[in-house]
Amino acid sequence: MRHAIITAGSKGLGRKVTELFLSEGYSVTINYRSDESAVEQLKKQYAHLEDRMLFIKGDVTKKEDLLYLVDEGFKKFGRIDCLINNAGPYIFERKKLADYHDAEWHEMIDGNLTAVFYLLKKVIPIMRKQQYGRIITYGFQGADSSSGWLHRSAFSAAKTGLASLTKTIAIEEAEYGITANMICPGNITGEMKEASISQAREIRDPDTPIGRSGTGEDIGRLIAFLCNENSDMITGAVIEATGAVNVLNRRP
Repeated sequence: MRHAIITAGSKGLGRKVTELFLSEGYSVTINYRSDESAVEQLKKQYAHLEDRMLFIKGDVTKKEDLLYLVDEGFKKFGRIDCLINNAGPYIFERKKLADYHDAEWHEMIDGNLTAVFYLLKKVIPIMRKQQYGRIITYGFQGADSSSGWLHRSAFSAAKTGLASLTKTIAIEEAEYGITANMICPGNITGEMKEASISQAREIRDPDTPIGRSGTGEDIGRLIAFLCNENSDMITGAVIEATGAVNVLNRRP
């Protein structure tokens, strides 16, 4: 049975990814930081699959929590086929780089870039032995070309670095049957993170050219495709799923 580790997999975009993996027969190790109610809700909804779920509490900005996550997931399920780096701290306040506090900068870099470094260091040796692995990172529109993002300097710097790291891993680990790809969601907010595509089609979204908001299902379906064993030709790719909306440099 395939096994996936998903950071921040109990709610939001991560929850939809968790649900899709479960529906495809995977066992899933689900990291969460603090929302116990979201965990309990997921446990209740998928009680019939409790033997295929493992919940691990931890902060992705802390190395020891990340190493524990991998150790526990591997201990329970005996392999790691997919690593979904869904978690990523974000500062919603619009502020210029000169106005950032040191702690805010470090949270963005540690949570969005350094965390992936620690997870990759731990997971890649396991995937090499298996001769199989699928690694997914998250970026933002324009991450592939190092686009500037107004008032999002620390976050965009981390994700741009992550785009390069993802491409490098794709080259370095290809001989071991490991792929690495980045997906870049559009402006998916609020309840739409856990919504289905059919739900989104019932609500007109004038700000998105295709006419509806993006959803967690959109992202989950893309990840499921990239993690399929027959998707090995797609590696080192940065794929945007935005509905043609421009998310960068919008002013309030």
